[in-house]
Amino acid sequence: MATNLAIDDKLIEEARRIGKHATKKGVVTEALLEYIQRRKQIEILDLFHSVDYDPDYDYKEQRKKP
Repeated sequence: MATNLAIDDKLIEEARRIGKHATKKGVVTEALLEYIQRRKQIEILDLFHSVDYDPDYDYKEQRKKP
């Protein structure tokens, strides 16, 4: 999809140099992928302490042969 964005040329150039990308498209694509990955990680971290565990649960009991 063709898109026109006004992005600071200095930022793009620095990101291209640091990331060793040949094109601006490569920089923007990787930046978006990293952004998405980071947001998904934050969602996962937000799930910690949101699950209630049964203190009486015994996984060894389920492994016993009948």
